[in-house]
Amino acid sequence: MSPTSPASASADILLRKLSEFMQEHVYPAEAEVAAWQNDPQTRWLPCPRIEALKAQARDAGLWNLFLPDAEHGAGLSNRDYAPMAEQMGRVLWASEVFNCNAPDTGNMEVLAHFGNTDQKTKWLSPLLRGEIRSAFAMTEPEVASSDATNIALSIRTDGNDYVLNGRKWWITGAGDPRCAILIVMGVTNPEADKHARHSMVLVPMNTPGVRIARALEAFGFDDAPSGHMELVFENVRVPKSNLIGAEGSGFALAQARLGPGRIHHCMRLIGLAQRAQELMIERAKSRIAFGKPLGAQGMAQEMIALSHCEIAQARLLTLNAAAMLDAGGNKAAKNEIGMIKIVAPRMALQVIDRAIQLFGAEGLQHPFLPHAWVGARCLRLVDGPDEVHITSLARGLLK
Repeated sequence: MSPTSPASASADILLRKLSEFMQEHVYPAEAEVAAWQNDPQTRWLPCPRIEALKAQARDAGLWNLFLPDAEHGAGLSNRDYAPMAEQMGRVLWASEVFNCNAPDTGNMEVLAHFGNTDQKTKWLSPLLRGEIRSAFAMTEPEVASSDATNIALSIRTDGNDYVLNGRKWWITGAGDPRCAILIVMGVTNPEADKHARHSMVLVPMNTPGVRIARALEAFGFDDAPSGHMELVFENVRVPKSNLIGAEGSGFALAQARLGPGRIHHCMRLIGLAQRAQELMIERAKSRIAFGKPLGAQGMAQEMIALSHCEIAQARLLTLNAAAMLDAGGNKAAKNEIGMIKIVAPRMALQVIDRAIQLFGAEGLQHPFLPHAWVGARCLRLVDGPDEVHITSLARGLLK
């Protein structure tokens, strides 16, 4: 078995099925999906082709692959699922086809592990079926959210209710018309220890007082129809039964949510980079400059060779982090997860940038490369900026 294959034989079979599904159904749909998402009349609506692919994927048994709970998902380990996340990452929207898209994956894991029976029935079950979408509201514009203890949105007790006031931004998925539920992190006890002040509560998107202030763009991309929204919460009232876990457990829940999510993000990035390298190789073989193919030029050869090395290094590092997470949980894998969050986005940016450079001016208008580069750039901030992971890793090593 290849070191990049899943750890179990059954997962290896599933990976082959997934790869075949991508080849037969997902790649051929890219042009149609792009046309839908680029049309101002349709781009903020669910794409019918993606919806049809979802039904096919579910019928094929390629559904909820990320969830280690065999009752609701595929029952795979992080190490088993990681190569599948890489395959999905090769197309920016492919994860949704298999109901493995962020932030729904993290929200489903939180509800599966920490939600009560009513919360699972009302919100987890339709998410698992792909009937609704969700968003995770943590980052705020007025504080340095890279330090999660700074999160300031107020969650005040009023009888049997919580009342929320504050502002969140870069809330992925909140622009999707199917987004029905938010998991919101805020302060329930400002006097408690800084790691026990926060809680997570479920807030239906249609709750009075929840308002989309604006859609945010990253380098001109708004990622419709899911989008990245700035949300305002003005005297938003929800019952106390919407609390996930215990009061003061928000920081711990956030850390539990982020461990597997970082594996998923990094493996999807590796898929992006791998596809960019393949495009680079095709271009180098077919494009003639100065009387010979680009692939015969030393600089192009160096770009291809370095990219291959860097992708392989990041992949093996991430697979190791996944195995460590499976063996010992978030705490045992803390350094390894920090390493991949430092390495994978930087690697992907370098590889995709080389591919754009090799394509020349066409690279700036390519249907895949610019959006892939922006996605990789954003992931240097998502789930914590590089600097936080570098500092944390160094402190751990110094100890």
